[in-house]
Amino acid sequence: MLKVLVVDDDQGLRLSVKSALAVTQRFEVDEAFDGVNAMEKVKGSETKYDVVILDVDMPRMNGLEALRQIKEFDPGIIVIIMTAHATLNDAIQAVKDGAYNYLQKPVSSEDLLQLIDKAVNAHNLISNIAASAPVMVEAGRKIIGHTSQMQKVFNIIHRLAKVETPVLIRGASGTGKELVAKAIHYNSARKDEKFVAINCSAIPENLFESELFGHEKGSFTGADQRKIGKFQFAEGGTLFLDEVGDMPQLMQVKILRVLQEKVFTPVGSNREFPTNVRIIAATNRPLEDMIKAGTFREDLFYRLNVVPIFLPALAERKDDMEHMVNIFIKKFNQAHGKRINGIAPDAMAVLKKHAWPGNIRELENVIEHAFVLEMSNIITIASLPESLLIATGVNLIDMPVMDTAMNVASQGLGSAVQAHASLGDEDDADMGSDSDDLDGEEMVPFSGNESLDFNAQKEAFEKEFIIKALKTFRGRINQTALHANIPKKTLLRKIEKYGINAKDYVN
Repeated sequence: MLKVLVVDDDQGLRLSVKSALAVTQRFEVDEAFDGVNAMEKVKGSETKYDVVILDVDMPRMNGLEALRQIKEFDPGIIVIIMTAHATLNDAIQAVKDGAYNYLQKPVSSEDLLQLIDKAVNAHNLISNIAASAPVMVEAGRKIIGHTSQMQKVFNIIHRLAKVETPVLIRGASGTGKELVAKAIHYNSARKDEKFVAINCSAIPENLFESELFGHEKGSFTGADQRKIGKFQFAEGGTLFLDEVGDMPQLMQVKILRVLQEKVFTPVGSNREFPTNVRIIAATNRPLEDMIKAGTFREDLFYRLNVVPIFLPALAERKDDMEHMVNIFIKKFNQAHGKRINGIAPDAMAVLKKHAWPGNIRELENVIEHAFVLEMSNIITIASLPESLLIATGVNLIDMPVMDTAMNVASQGLGSAVQAHASLGDEDDADMGSDSDDLDGEEMVPFSGNESLDFNAQKEAFEKEFIIKALKTFRGRINQTALHANIPKKTLLRKIEKYGINAKDYVN
């Protein structure tokens, strides 16, 4: 549930907005009667406000000053301005100063709810890029924010939302460069216009100019009709040039002219077209080395590098991995309708051991893979991809089946199996106690016929468990491995070890 603060000196309008929000039952709404009262609530509230709906013209402290103080206190708070026609210019200025958008009075309930939904979606983009840990460099110094990682990210986006300068995002493949670019766009003044992405490494050199600037009919073989390019398509919005280091040198000259002159010429045309597009570029290439080698233009580099952002590789920030895993768990709980609460410590240890050549994108794929296979409410080693386990040196032969047995038992494969697994946990805990506890105790001879050998009992349990699982899934190896949370190779090895014939349980 989102916590919203409605700020207006008109009590009737506050009530009207509060009633509109109450209909959906998605909001917890507080009220403030002017800017001073609003700041008291924002700074004094134990629970952070997600959205502040703020009037411009109020006594004691107007909305523009309240906006400035709110953003200084916490850039992550979404601010929506309400304005009368007479203060429309103030509302437009407020958007430039960090407000998400504005609504003219009288405020429509439908417009208000739509605007809040768009604002929250843009806000969530910033929450997602917290995993990327972007660092902005300004005048030779790193901006690392005031407190937490999220605070740092909100500060970066808040600063970039107020300017129109190009942004250059640096980082290895998979670190989240396009996600950062989208967060900048959808939290900027261009948020209502298009975000257009183009991968410079995926376009043939002979088609590059046409792709960006368009062409006239008949301008070259195969040009049987006029085509608009990405610059014209993105007019008023943001053009994201991904892998800009792979751009051909001839196109580097043409892009430089667009950045300097704000005009472009389609292929085969004699007309220049003005353009109003913000450029965000990204690369994983060492541009400084390319400049020395003469493969990337130095003047274009300085044009693009006005506001550089660096995204570190995942291998450099293993301490942040638990935070990132929690972000993806939350995301995939919503996507897959599951309720996974976290990750087992041994599974987390395996993730931290991995080199992560694919960076955050690879980690996201691993967590989604685990979501598909995991049957319990916590991610276990058994649900991690086999390739990851091999890469981190986990011995698949020695992977325990005992833990996975408990998952299937809880799904109805037999109360006896579940009881046995529970007893095994208690026995393990007892066996972990210090041997010194036996000092001074008399050894009692055992005369029973039943074996007390742990390994023998464990094997008996494994065999019983696998037979019950095969019966449940009618001898289907793939289904048994998937739902019983056992790697297929481990299941086949155990079947062979215990002389089990899966075909005996087909019916």
